Amino acid sequence: MSGGHTRDARMAAPDARGADPRRIAALGTAVLEANWRTTHTVPAPGLYPHQWSWDSSFIAVGLRRVSPRRAGQEMDALFAGQWDDGRLPQIVFDPHRDQDYAPGASFWQSTSIPGAPRHAETAGLVQPPNHAWAVWKIHQADPAESRRRSFLERSYPKLVRWHGYLTGRRDRRGSGLACIVHPWESGTDNSPLWDDVMARIPDDCRTPLNRPDLQHADAGERPSQKEYGKYFWMAERYRDHGCDDEDRDYPFLMEDPLFNTLLAVSELALADIAAELGLPAGVHRERAQRTAEALEQLYVPELGCYSARDAITGAVVRKATVNGLMPLLLPGQAHADELIATLNGPRFLGGGALMVPSYDATAEDHNPALYWRGPAWFNMTWLVAEALDRLGRTGQADFLRGNIGRLAAEHDFPEYVDPWTGAAHGTRSFSWTAALALETTYQRSAL
Repeated sequence: MSGGHTRDARMAAPDARGADPRRIAALGTAVLEANWRTTHTVPAPGLYPHQWSWDSSFIAVGLRRVSPRRAGQEMDALFAGQWDDGRLPQIVFDPHRDQDYAPGASFWQSTSIPGAPRHAETAGLVQPPNHAWAVWKIHQADPAESRRRSFLERSYPKLVRWHGYLTGRRDRRGSGLACIVHPWESGTDNSPLWDDVMARIPDDCRTPLNRPDLQHADAGERPSQKEYGKYFWMAERYRDHGCDDEDRDYPFLMEDPLFNTLLAVSELALADIAAELGLPAGVHRERAQRTAEALEQLYVPELGCYSARDAITGAVVRKATVNGLMPLLLPGQAHADELIATLNGPRFLGGGALMVPSYDATAEDHNPALYWRGPAWFNMTWLVAEALDRLGRTGQADFLRGNIGRLAAEHDFPEYVDPWTGAAHGTRSFSWTAALALETTYQRSAL
């Protein structure tokens, strides 16, 4: 069922009261243990058999509650795939599972690309930069262990290089905002934010469209074959240009509010890390402020939220998505009241949603079961709850955190859910769902 309907009839699921925190924590920990692969955690054992970049950061946030050391190893494994230019790759591949995910290591052939690591097979794309924030949270979980292992000393220069790549080569418009070059880089793959640009992307990729993902999730809950043709076409073009960000006619360059908000939040975390190490922190706060100020170019008053901009045409997309709520995380947010009103209005939580829909609930093409075109995701709802907490809206933050834990445990830690009924969609035993259920349970309970 899709778009623009009344939600009242769908509010059957109870709230989080009565959920057993010890049970949630035990089940979440068991998922993370089962998905651990010697040095890192896979997002899901079947659908996602490699290490994903921003997944690992969310996973580490929850993992630090039970093992700060293993959370640190999670980030170390990702940093081992860093390129010479500073980029942290979207995926670090397990070479033994190349046939189980597409496009895999044999598609990217990264070890033949100048500047890519020789010892690890990776994708050439990136994902949202939540890494410094995760590193700082890991340190805070056990500062003594972190200092003993020189965790911040090892991580800091890698994170500085990562942010330097994004604020340098990826500021393609000179606007002060980093561009993404593929929908996969947003983390919100088939979001309606990309529809207009995707319409001009060819779908005649050269690579045979192998879809192992459909062995683990219903086709109606995944991007279409036509969309995958476009995804592969862009990935081929980016790869064939050496992933060098210098293809002047490349057709997909988008400035995303989620991506750039997390860059600013992580820059503030870098300031905290620098201060802990006795290094100058002001430069990081200044960079965070510049990014926050540049984000104002993406605010859309008629939507009451931020949106994405096509860096080629300069057009700002007129669609409300959860991405556009993320600047609530930034201190001193000038539009906090408007963003809260939008969050609590009919587009998102106003219809009695248990978690935050990924896309405008009043839109005719909203679909509560289709990936990033309507369902609620646990990581996005957690980010919104973090923002609400910072703004002093602790009751609403607690409501969302409680539903994260309860719905995760009730439905075997699904990838995403119907925002109103809590019905599970996507794959199960999903690692960041388990990790954030663990995190929110610790936030709400004295475990």
